[in-house]
Amino acid sequence: MRPSKQFPRSQLSLEKLKDFFEKQDLKNITTQNRRKFRKHAEATLWFLDQGLVRVWDPHSQTVNVWVKQAILTYFRTAPIHIYGAGCFEYWDKLPVKTRASFKDVRVVPGAVIRFGSFLEPGTICMPSFVNIGAYVGKGTLIDTWATVGSCAQVGQNVHISGGVGIGGVLEPAQAAPVIVEDGVFLGSRVILVEGVQVGEQAVLGAGVVLTASTKIVDVREKNPQIFTGRIPPRSVVIPGVLPKTFPAGEYGVPCALIIGSRSASTDLKTSLNGALREYGVAA
Repeated sequence: MRPSKQFPRSQLSLEKLKDFFEKQDLKNITTQNRRKFRKHAEATLWFLDQGLVRVWDPHSQTVNVWVKQAILTYFRTAPIHIYGAGCFEYWDKLPVKTRASFKDVRVVPGAVIRFGSFLEPGTICMPSFVNIGAYVGKGTLIDTWATVGSCAQVGQNVHISGGVGIGGVLEPAQAAPVIVEDGVFLGSRVILVEGVQVGEQAVLGAGVVLTASTKIVDVREKNPQIFTGRIPPRSVVIPGVLPKTFPAGEYGVPCALIIGSRSASTDLKTSLNGALREYGVAA
């Protein structure tokens, strides 16, 4: 059994790694060049694990496609081993993070943080799972059985309640990850997939499910506004249903309802119950 040994720092710079993956095609990996591809992939994962490069560039609001290419290259070229973490064993291609790679991050027994993800100081992980390429901001709580999928980008001071599923987006490499901005509150069993974005300080009630095609209906005014893909900042959102006609009849299709806005006087540490109670809705 191998311990969860972290990859050593490479002498390759980020500039050289970026240049390599921008010029390569994963289809070109052969038995002869496999070692070279893996070497460059492992070097990129080290930078990812240290938070020195990200899948998503928050400044340009674009995907670093070459970083995703590096992750995909690693999984294509790395062998499977039995990795150990304490008394646990994993049959995988990638080790989990070790204590030495964390700084002021609380990890409760049962939490699994995969190598190649990065958690800023002050993050708390209850028994949960954080996948490769994910980035989690300081002060964020990841509660029990919540999942932060591959390449997901989570801001600072976010509350991720129990059972929340933040989906991963690895392929295609150009696809944007799920993005949860600062100060968001995600209620129990919220599901976010397919690159959806949640604006800062929004509150999502229990059971809200958002995909790229899920209709988001703003019902705060007399005439509803319908859009997809992004929850506006400070929105208060609950699950809803829209009627849709099928050959077999009319049925309800899930949607998300924006029922209000987080008031300026609401403390950022407000509970989900408190935010929804303002609009007469239980969490």
